[in-house]
Parts: sequence; structure tokens; C-alpha cells
Amino acid sequence: MPKKKLVVLTGAGISAESGLKTFRDAGGLWEGHNVYEVASPEGWYANPELVLEFYNQRRKQLLEVEPNPAHHALVELEDFFEVVIVTQNVDDLHERAGSQNIIHLHGELKKVRSTVYENLVYELPGWELKLGDNCEKGHQLRPHIVWFGESVPLIEDAALHCSDADLLAVIGTSMQVYPAAGLIHYASVQAPKFYIDPQAEPLHSVQNLRCIKQNASSGVPELVQYLKRDFL
Repeated sequence: MPKKKLVVLTGAGISAESGLKTFRDAGGLWEGHNVYEVASPEGWYANPELVLEFYNQRRKQLLEVEPNPAHHALVELEDFFEVVIVTQNVDDLHERAGSQNIIHLHGELKKVRSTVYENLVYELPGWELKLGDNCEKGHQLRPHIVWFGESVPLIEDAALHCSDADLLAVIGTSMQVYPAAGLIHYASVQAPKFYIDPQAEPLHSVQNLRCIKQNASSGVPELVQYLKRDFL
């Protein structure tokens, strides 16, 4: 008998519990800079040094943190379900915990790409990217991040997975950032849905939804036990 398909949408809350700073924690500011100065094409063209330093510091911090119980609990579910993780996060904590099937909607912090040839994407060997670091065709490398105002190339793949889900879980996200916040609407009405967040509230127009008002590190292990008990 094939495994049921579980699609998991994760946001900043699951990473924050590992100690990663989020834009929202800082009120949308980073050392006095508006988020658009470090996460938009306009910011990049205006001050690439600032943008590179911002992501260098994010990568440096990423080396200092570890996956938390929520990340590990999601890995456990792969023994029982076909799990697809669709994350808004750019860190690699899901990978380091051991999850196998991950879609990074907003890019990946540890990767860089050519400013001219978007298909030239590289793993950054360390944490630092500098001006003058070029792709194989001689163009400056930039963070492999989807910035404000840029298209989200994997959103259609994510929507297809959601439409095909037997179960769907939303973890650690305010459900305010689009287009990611709209993915839950692609799931069928019949599919049981779970929303884990300290601020989780029923969502208008989303049926068959159960809210678990907890942090990810406590709510996800609880969800694992519930799914194993009632959906296998």
C-alpha cells in the first residue's frame, strides 16, 4: 500500500527556535538598514557590498546553530509518509536534520549564482562571498536568494505538491507572505490540515484545519504522534 503524501510548509518560526535571527524579529531592520536595502534587486545595485556582508553574516551565524526537535521530528515522519517539505527558509537545517525532499521557495543561503546567467548556481565552499568573486563566464556572483520583487520560480512545483497532498501541515509561519501563504488553498477540501504556530488561528476559507498553538519544537513532535496514531 503506498504511503500517504504529507506536504509540510515551513516558515521562519521553525528556524528561529534554532537561534537564527529573522527579519521580523528585528522589526524589518538589520543594523539600521531597511530589509529592502539587503533583500531586493534595487538594494543590490545600490550597495552590493552591504548586501554581500549581510548574507555573509547570515551564513556565518548558520554555522553556529543546529536543527531543533521540530526538524528532527519531520525526518521521523518519512518512515510512515511520503513527505515533501516546502520551506520559505533559506537555511539548510532541514537538510542537516536528514529530510530528503525539500523545496526552497526563497533560495538557499549556502548557494550563490551568476548575476547574468541565473542557471549558473554554485555551492559556496565557505561563508564569505566578496566583490570580484565571479562565475565561470566572468560575472559577479550574488546570493542565491529570491529577493523582494523577484519571481518565485519553484512556486508552481510547490502548488502541484499541495494539490496532490493527502495531508498538509503549516509550521512556524504567519501565513502573511505571498505567494507562499496561498499554497494552503491548493490542498483539497478533504485533506486534513494542521497549523502549528504560537499565533495560529483558524484561517478563513480553509476547511478541515486544526490549529496547534505551540512553538514548532513542541508542536511538531505532538503532530507526529497524532499522525502516526490516526492516519496510518
